[in-house]
Order: sequence, then structure tokens, then C-alpha cells
Amino acid sequence: MFNAHQLFMQRFREYVKETSRYLQYIFNGHTAIALFFLIAAAAYYYQQVLAELPKDFPSAWVIAVFFAFVLTYSPIHTLLKEADLVFVLPAEHRMGPYFRNALVYSYIFQLYLVILVVAALSPLYFASYPSSTGNTYLLFVIVLLLLKVWNLLASWWMLKVRDKVSRSIDHLVRFALQVVLFYFFIDGAHFFAAITTVLLFLMFTYNFHISTKQNVLAWDLLVEKDRTRMRSFYRLANMFTDVPHLKSTVKKRHWLVSLTTSFVPFAKVGTFNYLYRITTIRSGEYLGMYLRLFVIGALAIYYVPNQWMALVFGVLFIYLTGIQLMAMWHHHKTILWLDLYPVSKALRMHSFTGWIQRLLSLQTLGFALVFLLLSNYNGMIMMLISGGAVVLLFVQGYMKRKLT
Repeated sequence: MFNAHQLFMQRFREYVKETSRYLQYIFNGHTAIALFFLIAAAAYYYQQVLAELPKDFPSAWVIAVFFAFVLTYSPIHTLLKEADLVFVLPAEHRMGPYFRNALVYSYIFQLYLVILVVAALSPLYFASYPSSTGNTYLLFVIVLLLLKVWNLLASWWMLKVRDKVSRSIDHLVRFALQVVLFYFFIDGAHFFAAITTVLLFLMFTYNFHISTKQNVLAWDLLVEKDRTRMRSFYRLANMFTDVPHLKSTVKKRHWLVSLTTSFVPFAKVGTFNYLYRITTIRSGEYLGMYLRLFVIGALAIYYVPNQWMALVFGVLFIYLTGIQLMAMWHHHKTILWLDLYPVSKALRMHSFTGWIQRLLSLQTLGFALVFLLLSNYNGMIMMLISGGAVVLLFVQGYMKRKLT
């Protein structure tokens, strides 16, 4: 006999087993040390900023925007699979316990984001409002937890609507209302906060009214959203280890491919040199990751006032980029055609390490230009020297040893 509760628990156990297997690779020793350093440095400079916080700083708006974001961002993790469109869809009238469990799981799972934001913003709140007590901030937390439930329900109701524009407008309106609500709440304008609360619950009522007009669930939409979330997770995990069932996306990017491959010789020695260049450019993982880490590292160097800490940030982001680019070595692991190439493994390794070294050297040069932009010529020279040393040690030492 079909049991929806048992089906969800089985899916949940499979999901936990699958994700935990990859999480141990993502949070390995290198990544954990890097994250610990980043969090410690961010906490230190956050404290420095709070000590010099100007009186006219819009703290209420900043806190309200972050609170509204963690509330409006309320995806429903249904753990549905593509085969369910055929085998489970006929039992939709019995799936009530399954979807109730999915809502409860989604709420509990997303509490970590609420807790992180509440903890991160509490120093800003008490620095801006020193006369406030902990009970006042605790009240904000209780309101957040209650509104999170309503936002999850609203997201679930709107998943019955197939029109993407309607769902986007709903998210935007709820976000705006909750920003205004928390701004009035923090600023002490309780009358306007009460009016905004009424408007927000009218919005929730409208969501429920819209959902009652839909007789059936949009199963294909539920499956696609869960598949998209898992694809994002696998793409992240693929930066640290091989994910065999990840479906890679390929983009043309003709002009960028032409720019990076125009100097590769049309000869045997350029075989893998060409392959790894177009893999970086056309694959859906590496170029975006490389650019994101470069931008974040450049911003950290630009805004960190201490030169030595800025240098450490630069070196750290070069190292993190190298660690994640190493996954490209296994990108073509399942393609047997490469074994037919009359090219030695040593030449392949030479091509790969040479390309990674060029990418990391380019990142080092970019970080040095940030110091130049700040007119910090000593920092620029030291970034070139320290970054170049890290690139050489990482590529010629650590990476070669790990891949051979």
C-alpha cells in the first residue's frame, strides 16, 4: 500500500547520504582553514567598522533588507524526482503527508540562514541602538521565525502558478513589504508597522486565494526546481571532487575561445593545451568560478585597510582558485577518446599545469593592479612577488604531486 510518509523519509535518507558524501570533500582541511581565516578576518574588520560607525548610517534599512531577504528566500525542497511524473503523479491525492513533511524539512533546513543573519546583524543593531535591550532584539527573532512560516506557505501556494512573471512579482512585493515592515519595527514606528503587517497578511491571503483556484500541483515545476538545486550543489562539489552524474553545460563563447586559442600551435604539442583552454571557457563551471573568486579577492584587497592583511587575502584567493581549478584535470575522465590521442601523459600534465599557472599568474597580476589603483606601490610589488611564489609552489609542487 502506498505510504507518502515512508516515501518522504526514504527520499530524505537518500538525500542526506548523497550530500554528506560530497560535503566531506568540499569542507576538507584546506577549505576549512581558508574559511576559518576569512570568517576571522571578516569579524575583525566588522568590529573595526562598528567602532567607527557614523551616526547617520542607515542601520535600520540595512538590517531590514537582510531580514526581508532571508524571509522571502523560502524555496521548498520536495525531493521529487523526474520518474515521479509517471509513477507517483497518479497518487497525488495521497501525497498530503509527503508535502507536509517537505514543508517542515524546508523550514528547519532554512533556519540556519536565519540564525546566521540574526547573529551577524546583532552587533550592528546594538551599536546603532545602544539603548535597546536584548529582549527587543529577541522579539525581532520571534517575528522572523513566525514570518518564515508564512513565507514558506506563500512560496508553496505560488508554486501552483505556472506563470513565472506572476511568481517573480509576488516575491518582489513580499520582499518590499517586509523591508518596510522591519524598518518601521526597528525605527519604533509601531503604528506604521501594524499597517504594513496588515498589508503583508492581505498578500498572504491573496496567495492562498490564487492557489485554491488551481486544481492540481505543477509537478513538472516542482521536479525542475529540485533538479536545479541539486545541479547547483553538484556543480559546487565538482570543484573539489569528481561528480560522475553531473550534466555539464556548454556555452559557445566564440570570441573568447578565439582569443585564448589563437596562439596555440596546430601541432601535437598543442593538443591538450587547446583542450584545457576551451574547457575553461566553454564549460559552465570554471570560468564563472574563476571570475567570482577574482572579483571577491579584488574587493577584499581594495577595502581591507591593512596592507599585510590585503596581501594575505590575495594569496589566499589565489590558493583557493588553484584548488578549485584542479578539478579540470578530471573533467574529461569519462571520455575514452582522449586515450586514443598519440600524446604522452607527461605532455598532457605539462599542458594542464602550464595553463593553470597562466590563469593564476593572471589573477596575481589583477590583484597587483588593485594595489596600483590604490597607489600602494610597495603592496603591488609584494603582491607580484608573494603571488608569483605561491603560484609556482602550488602548481609545480602541490598540484603535480596530487595529480600524479
